[in-house]
Order: sequence, then structure tokens, then C-alpha cells
Amino acid sequence: MMDKETFTFNNGVSIPSIGFGTWQIPNEEAYDSVTMALKNGYTHIDTALAYKNEENVGKAIHDFDVKREDIFITSKLPANIKGYDETLEAFNKTMTHLGVDYLDLYLIHAPWPWDDIGKECTEGNIQSWKAMEALYKEGKIKAIGVSNFEIKHLKPILETCDIVPLANQIPFYIGKDQENLLAFCKEHSIVVEAYSPLATGDILNLPELKEMAEKYDVTVAQLAIRYCLEKDTLPLPKSTHEKRIIENKQLDFKIFKEDVTKLDKIKDVRK
Repeated sequence: MMDKETFTFNNGVSIPSIGFGTWQIPNEEAYDSVTMALKNGYTHIDTALAYKNEENVGKAIHDFDVKREDIFITSKLPANIKGYDETLEAFNKTMTHLGVDYLDLYLIHAPWPWDDIGKECTEGNIQSWKAMEALYKEGKIKAIGVSNFEIKHLKPILETCDIVPLANQIPFYIGKDQENLLAFCKEHSIVVEAYSPLATGDILNLPELKEMAEKYDVTVAQLAIRYCLEKDTLPLPKSTHEKRIIENKQLDFKIFKEDVTKLDKIKDVRK
């Protein structure tokens, strides 16, 4: 049993404190992977329209013997889609793919298109946010948020919104702690979700992590995912291997403060 089973958004909605990520899992593998996750106790599944696997993510959830209200489902508005009507259209596609009548969390996937990173899209993001606020008020989404937003992207939303973003899903792992962004989100009661908590595998062979993992008698992956929780972020590990899916959720240990400090000092291996 982990010490923190859920995070709570500032609207009172609870989200399980570890999610199963499905980024880079092809649609044909998503059914088996999500089924394995559900079978091994995951109740929080994260997908996106851009992942092109929503159909099999939804099918796995439907086919598993679980009530809809006992599963937390996140999806995302594609990064290249900006605007009010465009957002509503994309949302409806996601709902059709997943086969559900509401989403637990819906995020703007990025502040700019992935093929034009840095593009100025402030007005488009504001209009997309207004559409998401409308869907939220209609009860079609329990919580709304953003992903990959830096402070400069969050500020225009905060200045114009009726509903403050409840979550910001960002790359967060040992070596990339995003301290300033984390502090800003905390100040505005925005839950930070940590995607790629293993740096897509790039940190798994670091000698200092191997040594520390041995000290705690855990895997490097478990150490890295637990680090995210120690930093008050919600990790979204993903795997297609059942052994790792199981291990990634076995996090009922604490990292000593002095060891968290050591991990904070590690340089980003992906720069």
C-alpha cells in the first residue's frame, strides 16, 4: 500500500496517484497492455487522440470487469488542433473511440503543434480552453488541464479562464525536475503529472541510480517512479511487459531526504 493513493484536484475530484501511460504503444498492442494494467491494479489509464490507440484502450476497459466510475480515464486534444469548434470536434472523436459518455480528465496536449514547436498559439489555446470549460460545465469532463505547458503558456490561460487548469502533464524524471514550473503549478493548485518518469529508459543504466536502487532493494525504475511521488508529482509509467507493469506500481517505500537531494543533483541525460 502506497502512502498516497490519490491526488485531489482543486475541484475535489480525486485521481489515482500512479497512472498507466500508453504513449508509443501501438493500437494493436494497447488492448493487451491496458488489460494487463487493469488486471494488476491500475485504475488510472492515460491516452490521447494523437496516440492512435484510443479504440483499443477503450475496448480493454469495456471488456474488463470493472465499473466505469472505478476507472480514471485521461485523453488529450491533439497539439495541432486549436480553436473552440475544432476542440469540440476532436473531443467527440475521442469519446467515440473510447466508447464512454464522460472523461475524467481532458488535456490540451501541447501549447504548439509538435511539428512547429514554439509557434505562437496563445489565442488558439484560449479558445480551446473555453471549449473545454463548456464541456466541463456540461458534465462531459470531470477535470480539465494542459500538457507540456511552461509558465509563459499557463499565464494567458490563468488570465482569461473561468476554471483554473487542474493538471499540467509534463516530462519529469530524475535529472529534469522542472523546479520553477513545479513551484508555479503548486502556487496555483495545479497537479503536476510526470510523464516519461524513466526518461524513456535513458536513466535506467546510470551507475549512481543502480547503486541507490540496490540500497533500497528495488529496481531502478521503481526508484525513478518513487522519486516523482517524493517530488509531489503523479507518475505515468508505461510498459508492454507484465513483469514491469507490476513492478512499476510496487512503490510502498520511501526515499530518504538526503537521497532525494542527491537525485536532485543528477544532470539531465537527455540534453
